[in-house]
Amino acid sequence: MSTHAALPANKHSLPLAVKLLGSMLFVILLAVGFARWQGVMSKQADAATVWQRDLIFADGPNGSVVVKDALSQSEIAQFDGEQGFLRSTLRALVRERKRQNIGPDAPMQLLGRADGRLTLIDPSTQQRIDLEAFGPGNAAVFAGLQTAGLATQQNIQILENNRSSR
Repeated sequence: MSTHAALPANKHSLPLAVKLLGSMLFVILLAVGFARWQGVMSKQADAATVWQRDLIFADGPNGSVVVKDALSQSEIAQFDGEQGFLRSTLRALVRERKRQNIGPDAPMQLLGRADGRLTLIDPSTQQRIDLEAFGPGNAAVFAGLQTAGLATQQNIQILENNRSSR
């Protein structure tokens, strides 16, 4: 006599609810795939730009990335080491510049939006990267460039104003 419990006659049969759920998921995946294939995408409108800074990115000594303010031509930041996100973001924009034979001296625009999002735009190629898509830690690398180098300029202006008021 066998000690094993008797198995149902059709061991590959799934409950009806599981079959219906699987069919629904399959239909949804087909619909989404078809919509994407047709180019249907919901594009979120950009929030208003609340600040903009024109920046020039250049290769520095020992493989660093030097960032200059495009208006003053002064160096505002230098990124040493790997800087994976910064480098890959810039590489994506520079690739299109090289393809169109555009030099590295044209500034890129860092835009701060009213909803807190950041966008890096290359006006020379019309390429853009919405930085918030890569998470707050990665976007923070570029967010620091909003005020980089401005503190020393503001301090100088305050001192000059104090001297002229005497």
